[in-house]
Amino acid sequence: MSVLDPVIELVRGLGTTLKMMIEGPVTIQYPEEKREVRPRFRGRHVLKRYDNGLEKCIGCSLCAAACPADAIFVEASENTDEKRFSPGERYASTYEINMLRCIYCGFCEDACPTEAIVLGDNYELSFYDRRSAIYTKESLLEPVPTVDMTTPRKVEAGVFTRSVPEMKDPQD
Repeated sequence: MSVLDPVIELVRGLGTTLKMMIEGPVTIQYPEEKREVRPRFRGRHVLKRYDNGLEKCIGCSLCAAACPADAIFVEASENTDEKRFSPGERYASTYEINMLRCIYCGFCEDACPTEAIVLGDNYELSFYDRRSAIYTKESLLEPVPTVDMTTPRKVEAGVFTRSVPEMKDPQD
């Protein structure tokens, strides 16, 4: 080790500091600027709706069965033509996710036959007490585009018979 080695290391360190001063800060000002997430990011859950405003969730509880952390609770009820929440026979009257238990594995998303539950890109999850960590159906449902598309609604008899659209063979 020569006498110049510490001086060389000091100059390299000062060069790094000078380079950072010229390029500007790399810090993101969080509340004002939000970081863009990757396409495969798994954030806060969202319950989707169809284009006509009906809920996609049919209360089948497959997401709850697939959840390894037992974080999802689903209770199903029957649809009627006077009170229609989703197409088909049933809807989820109670849908709760305990976010303290959730491990964001995406199994619920994969198990859903109607693609109702999706792990979105919202990463702002903070709780002040345990009760606010349980997301209910009302907080998970995405908003409707217009007021006349809210659920429940009265529909004509026999319009909605299937909850999952009929699958067609792929065309080449």
